[in-house]
Amino acid sequence: MTLHPTNRSKRICLAIAAFGAIALAACGSSTPGGTQPIPAEITNVMQKPVYKNAVWSLQVIVLESGRVVYAQNATAPTLIASVRKLFSVGMALNQLGPDHRFVTPVYRQGVVEGSGTLNGNLVLVASGDLTMGGRTNPDGSLAISNFDHNEANALGNAQLTTPDPLAGYDALAAQVASSGIRRVAGEVVIDDRLFQPFNFRGEFDVRPVFVNDDIVDVIIGADASVDWRPKSAALSVLSGLQAGGQGSALDIELAPEPPNCIGTPNCVGRVTGNLPAGFVPPLTNAYPLIRTFRITEPSNYARTVFIEALARAGVTVTAANVEPNPVQLLPAQNSYVPSTQVAQLVSQPYGDYAKLIDKVSYNIGADMSLMLFGLAADGSTTVAGALAAEQNALSTQFQIPAADLHFIDGSGGGETTATGQAVTTLLTGMTKRAAFPSYFDSLPVLAVDGSLSFVTDFEADPTLAPARGQVHAKTGTYVGGPPLTLKGQALAGYLDAKSGRRLVFFLAVNGVPITSINDVLAVFQDQGTIAAMLWKLQ
Repeated sequence: MTLHPTNRSKRICLAIAAFGAIALAACGSSTPGGTQPIPAEITNVMQKPVYKNAVWSLQVIVLESGRVVYAQNATAPTLIASVRKLFSVGMALNQLGPDHRFVTPVYRQGVVEGSGTLNGNLVLVASGDLTMGGRTNPDGSLAISNFDHNEANALGNAQLTTPDPLAGYDALAAQVASSGIRRVAGEVVIDDRLFQPFNFRGEFDVRPVFVNDDIVDVIIGADASVDWRPKSAALSVLSGLQAGGQGSALDIELAPEPPNCIGTPNCVGRVTGNLPAGFVPPLTNAYPLIRTFRITEPSNYARTVFIEALARAGVTVTAANVEPNPVQLLPAQNSYVPSTQVAQLVSQPYGDYAKLIDKVSYNIGADMSLMLFGLAADGSTTVAGALAAEQNALSTQFQIPAADLHFIDGSGGGETTATGQAVTTLLTGMTKRAAFPSYFDSLPVLAVDGSLSFVTDFEADPTLAPARGQVHAKTGTYVGGPPLTLKGQALAGYLDAKSGRRLVFFLAVNGVPITSINDVLAVFQDQGTIAAMLWKLQ
């Protein structure tokens, strides 16, 4: 999502990042020939006073016949932000396949003496594995929460998943030990050359190696106690947070944020401020309260974490555990010899990662999906190259004109636009692809999970309640200012109607004045209500 100048605007922009985004569709209302007038039940929602100066866009298609049922402003370029993930994740699923797994190997450089000493370096070759074993449940599935820690600072809280975020690094270290290496008389290096690093929304440069989604979780208790995970010398956390009186103001500050010291000794993040007595954490209504520090140097951090995992496995490393990743020691890219491999980590299938990305609107995961698509499609190693490869595929495989899209990354940041017609064309085309079951399964479900779990209020019209679970769709939100405005809220996906027909739909509203996150949630609810009405009416 795009950040804007004022602090107040920035805070609310961040607070809705988990929902995604759409934006201003500056065009008039239309009901093209052959389509039906939009029902009064729906227009009554669209004509609420809060939407007095807003613009709505809508397109609804019967999937089986391709018939357009409702259409309004569907050919206007619209800022879609996280709805853009329908494209990046869909194209990656098509190119890689839902069963694709990422393999992260570790190689030795040098000879292992009889004593178990490696006279040389140990190299972990990053593969773009998003979780590195850090979200793996005991049954092998991927742990996903509705309130993901990637948005903890934005939403004011999160639900941490239970798996150990360092599990993959521990597994690799155990394999290194099992190979006979007991001491590394050299360096540990992360080979992060899979693609050219790209900047993520002004926060840090993304590389193909991850630890805990590139964030450190700060875990705050009701007594103002502070813990954190993962524990590593790469970044420690000190607390000066105070327990305040009943009714005092909540004020939690993390500094420096982001911590740019990762890769230097004694890198510390500090938590200060006031935690009022009786404060009830939002979203979960229970402690712990979660905040996060960004891991600004992923390769430096991963290198330290891997050395610490090696120590736990009984492997001593003579090099310093905290220092910049020594990339100057890497051999020529792709020159590794299979006989020197001493460990490997195999990921869950990409179909599981698609579910993580879409359910929680994981922005970095979507950007990575674009890069992985570009690599697989034509060897592109830059964002620009991956975008060009994607546009070529969308034009040739889905007949979506380039003029209908303007993408600048894989997640929907900045001035990302598409027409509603382009979105529904993609959604329709995806149903004919082998990857469609995984694509469909990745989407949030109305009043059930992911970013649509927020939409649960059908008390005003109980006849809409059976729509629960019948809408699989990606959400999108774009807030800017001043004045503070919900420039757009979008919802797009599939709807299994009461009639038994499957619908493809795109819904967006643009230019809604707001004052807080609660106003955004109210618009979110209205769109969920409209989706439920479509279920009932069609």
